[in-house]
Amino acid sequence: MNDASQGEARPKRADARRNEQALLDAAASVFVRSGVEAPVRDIAAEAGVGTATIYRHFPTRSDLIIAVYRHQVDACAEAGPALLAENASPFSALRRWIDRFVDFLVTKHGLAAVLQPDNTGFDALHAYFLDRLVPVCADLLAAASASGETRSDVGAYELMRAVGNLCIGAGGDPRYDARRVVGLLVTGLRHPA
Repeated sequence: MNDASQGEARPKRADARRNEQALLDAAASVFVRSGVEAPVRDIAAEAGVGTATIYRHFPTRSDLIIAVYRHQVDACAEAGPALLAENASPFSALRRWIDRFVDFLVTKHGLAAVLQPDNTGFDALHAYFLDRLVPVCADLLAAASASGETRSDVGAYELMRAVGNLCIGAGGDPRYDARRVVGLLVTGLRHPA
C-alpha cells in the first residue's frame, strides 16, 4: 500500500471534523434562508471561513449539497436515541423526533429539485436516508408501543411516508402548518381511550 492510499484511509483529526461540521451547519442554514443556489461567499461568511476552505472540502456545489443532506440525515438519526433517553415517555420522544423530521423535510429548500430521480446521486442518497432514518423511527415506535402508549400496527416506513406526504408544499404556503397537521397524525397513533 502506498502513502497516498494510507493517507486517504486515515481518519480526520478532531478539529478538522469540527470545522467540517461547522461548515455543513452554516451551509444548511444558508440553504434554508436562500436556497441551494446561494453564493458560496454567503456560506463562507456564515461559517467564518474563506471560500477556498469550502472548495477544499467540497470541490463542487453538488458535493456540498450532498454533504449537507447527509449531515442533516445523520443529525436526525442521532436525535432518536437521545430523545428516547431524555424523555419520560417514549411517545413524547417519538413526537419530538417526528417534529425534527418535519423540520428537516420542510426546510430542504431546493434540495428536492437537485435530488430528482434522474440525478445520478439520487438513488444512493435516498437509500442512505431510508437506511439511517427508518430504523430510528422503528425503534421509537416500538418503544412507544411496548409502553402501551401507541398502537402497534403502524410501520416506520409507512409513518415516515405519511409525514412526508403531509409536508409536500408546506414551504410555499404560509397558511399551511405542516408541524400542526403532522401532530394530528401522530396523535392518531395513540391507543383509543
